Amino acid sequence: MKSSELSPFQSIAMAKHNGRSKAASFLSDGFLFVAGAMVAFFVVWAFWSFFAPDPSPAFTTSPFSGMKHGSDTTPSLNCGGGDGGSGPNLRQDPPEQTFYDDPELNYTIDAPPVQDWDGKRKEWLKQHPTFAAGAEDRIFMVTGSQATPCKNPIGDYLLLKLFKNKVDYCRRHGIDIFYNNVLLQPRMFSFWAKTPTVKAAMLAHPEAEWIWWVDSDAAFTDMDFLPPMDRYRNHNLVVHGWPHLVEKQSWTSVNAGVFLIRNCQWAMDFIDTWATMGPQSPEYDKWGKILSATFKDKIFPESDDQSGLVYLLLKEKEKWGNKIYVESEYYFEGYWMEIIGTFDNITDRYTETEKAAAAAALRRRHGEKVSESYAMVWEEHLKEAGQGRGSWRRPFITHFTGCQPCSGAHNQMYSGQTCVDAMQRALTFADNQVLRNYGFVHPDIGDPSTVNPIPFDYPASN
Repeated sequence: MKSSELSPFQSIAMAKHNGRSKAASFLSDGFLFVAGAMVAFFVVWAFWSFFAPDPSPAFTTSPFSGMKHGSDTTPSLNCGGGDGGSGPNLRQDPPEQTFYDDPELNYTIDAPPVQDWDGKRKEWLKQHPTFAAGAEDRIFMVTGSQATPCKNPIGDYLLLKLFKNKVDYCRRHGIDIFYNNVLLQPRMFSFWAKTPTVKAAMLAHPEAEWIWWVDSDAAFTDMDFLPPMDRYRNHNLVVHGWPHLVEKQSWTSVNAGVFLIRNCQWAMDFIDTWATMGPQSPEYDKWGKILSATFKDKIFPESDDQSGLVYLLLKEKEKWGNKIYVESEYYFEGYWMEIIGTFDNITDRYTETEKAAAAAALRRRHGEKVSESYAMVWEEHLKEAGQGRGSWRRPFITHFTGCQPCSGAHNQMYSGQTCVDAMQRALTFADNQVLRNYGFVHPDIGDPSTVNPIPFDYPASN
């Protein structure tokens, strides 16, 4: 501002100043002082109101919001976070003793199973009431890989992308995840490494009703789908398989690379029994002979986790088998070679469904946190899609069995590059479902590095 420019208050005061007496001058000076102080106050107040953060701002009326200006029901936008809502309290562990205070508690697979685990979990939840809500269906996911760098030059890159895929799925559904890359029992290598990890996870997470093991080479390819947990209420272990092949005593009648196991005493005992077939056990060689004699199609003599699982399912039905659910109605995990060629057709069918005028709700943009509500809307449009082989529904989990992305020692039925290309397509197919919430999409699932922004009302506007 130039020095010759005056405020309205200053202009009036100076115009009247010339013909005044000393008394008038005194009054005028007093008026000027008060007026100047008021101007200074309003200027400071205006700047403070503009720059200072409002601890509880009101929404302005918008044709899209439906919220009333200044309403008491307006949610807080305090960037500090607020009171944390009504979820589990992560900052409080009561001083009362729990099973964790027992010096005899042992997390290792070599130790006897914890006794009265159901009672101990129940007591822990009672002492931590904020975890009680939803505890009956709470899932904790566990996955992992080896501690050392992959021999396959592209292996670590692929494992990172496969892990990202699991993190994406878990984030969308409020599932916690643990990635383990050490052997919790040094002699339990390869596929046996999962059993000590699952036991440790059960003890570390009494708030979870289910532990969900997912092999590192498995990818979620339907980011919306959730396992039908009500179906498994009377069971303690869920695996993908084919019941008719179980009866035929085939070692490939189930796949042990993906399973849900209830966090209960039955599971503690089952894990302990299953582990006695592992390489750390003095009975390892004996079990190799038993399993080879039982399963005529078994192609190697060593005891393995999958054959052991089928044996317990088949031969000890009263104790174990009746509590194991063999899921065959959808791709709880599906063999990649029968899935990978279906992605383009599935994408076309989903796009065609979304473009329909009646599917405007599917196209509506929304926050990632409420994705499950839109998954329920999708279910109405997928009733005729079917499940599993021959379906145009997205396969839930695509399992790259035999590809061995870390070691590179893939099955000789196909090339290593075939595996890499298939993994890239599956992971990009899944990533498109995630990126939609961020306003982008891969135009080609064969190209994981290129994305395009998507317009409003996509794909109807495309």
